[in-house]
Amino acid sequence: MNKTIRKRGRPRLLDRDVGLDVAARLFWERGYEGTSIADLTEAMGVPPPSLYATFGSKEDLYRQALDHISQRENKAWLEAIQGKMSAHDAMAFFLHDAAARFTCPDKPRGCMVLNAVLQHAEKTESVAQLVAARRALGLQTIKARFDRAVAEGELAPGTDTDALACFYVVVVQGMSAQACDGASLATLKQLADIALSAWPMPAAHRQKAIP
Repeated sequence: MNKTIRKRGRPRLLDRDVGLDVAARLFWERGYEGTSIADLTEAMGVPPPSLYATFGSKEDLYRQALDHISQRENKAWLEAIQGKMSAHDAMAFFLHDAAARFTCPDKPRGCMVLNAVLQHAEKTESVAQLVAARRALGLQTIKARFDRAVAEGELAPGTDTDALACFYVVVVQGMSAQACDGASLATLKQLADIALSAWPMPAAHRQKAIP
């Protein structure tokens, strides 16, 4: 009696970019600790071996998902901050762009990086440090633009660019939290405009104000 030999099929191939899109959305919506390997493989439609073969560990996948989403989400405001427009105009773009991104109906609310791993278990400390480093990099990018504004005379000598950068980053973090709580685009734009009204007096105007 002949027996049919059933060959083991090849594991389903996983498109890397599609997988990163899926993973980023899940991590964005549920957080690192709230997203399991089972969640990820179910959403991607692949078995765990395919996920591990493509991305490595869950932490490796999270790191790659952050890179993937950050390149898309941060492209426009980074170009504005590092480009030729004035520091004030660049900051206005940054804040209004954040308001639009944080309330986009096609994406999870808020910012994946700003909201990520703020409270965590000891076992996820390395992931928390990874995200904190990304937030610190964003802060330093904005501070560097303010330092340039001082050098170019847009901001007065002696402007505390560390504090100014922290102020605007805190505003954006708050906007992200408000978006997660359901704040509208109009509300976030109002917050952005209030923050812009706190812009330091230009160097030339400050000199005229001194008797």
